[in-house]
Amino acid sequence: MAPTPAPAEAPCAVDAIYGEVWAGRAGLPVVDGSALRGKLSVELGPEDVPSFVNAPDSYPPVLELVLSQFEGLETVDDVLVNSCHELEPKEADYMASAWRFKTIGPTVPSFYLDDDQLQPNKTYGFDLSDSTSPCIAWLDNQPACSVVYASYGTVADLNAAQLDELGNGLCNSGKPFIWVIRSCDEHKLSEELRDKCKERGLIVSWCPQLEVLSHKATGCFLTHCGWNSTTEAIVIGVPLLAMPQWTDQPTTAKYIESAWGNGVRLQRDNNEGMVRKEEVERCIREVLEGERKAEYRKNADKWMKKAKEAMKEGGSSSNNIAMFAAKYTSH
Repeated sequence: MAPTPAPAEAPCAVDAIYGEVWAGRAGLPVVDGSALRGKLSVELGPEDVPSFVNAPDSYPPVLELVLSQFEGLETVDDVLVNSCHELEPKEADYMASAWRFKTIGPTVPSFYLDDDQLQPNKTYGFDLSDSTSPCIAWLDNQPACSVVYASYGTVADLNAAQLDELGNGLCNSGKPFIWVIRSCDEHKLSEELRDKCKERGLIVSWCPQLEVLSHKATGCFLTHCGWNSTTEAIVIGVPLLAMPQWTDQPTTAKYIESAWGNGVRLQRDNNEGMVRKEEVERCIREVLEGERKAEYRKNADKWMKKAKEAMKEGGSSSNNIAMFAAKYTSH
């Protein structure tokens, strides 16, 4: 029988949690990381656990979906995951032994990996770039490492009040910023906030994210902590402002702050569960001009180098890809 692969789209840490729940070794709700002690690089609190297992009654169909990915995995030869051993050593080792996970990432376009083995490619095999996007020309006129790039992904739904807090925090920081607001959310912004943003910022409905992250003017990335966006920022070496919303994002935010040290996590107001403008401003200033500014950038640079090394010849992910390919070419 030929080898059979299966893909995994979350970090090893998150899949370790889902796998323990699926196997019945961690019961619902998962309130912390105690059931995975020794398997993870960090201690997880209630605010760090994936939302669907922390609050299993919130979205039952989605919980069923994320757990069902483990159905039948015992019959496959390999599970390929977009991560690298260097980022998640304990987690990758555990998932390799428990579920035959193989890290093959970060899977970003080869241009950003600085790897002479590969033909340089700036896209994921398809080009969604918009030649009319004003982002790059705008960035060209900003000082180096000064710009906050803010984007909360394509799925998370921020209400008008949270967008108002986020926008005012960006403005009050005094830093230039690019803020990606989806077209379907533009109506949530007040005219007052729009006018305020024009003073220092650029609001767009889409931007070429990899080009923006790799631009010399970009100083940090305010992100929802989606795994693809996180790995892109790691490979490019941009410090992160973590503002997770749900699913695997809180766990990724914990790793950003506590395991990798390449950014800070924005804290929510205890009363309404909202990230206030003061917190947005505080975190931006901490990363771009605070006492730990050099530390965040140094750690971002360290993980960038490790991630790129994993994909180069002899690296952990490159070796896994080679071993996986050998299974198929031998059949």
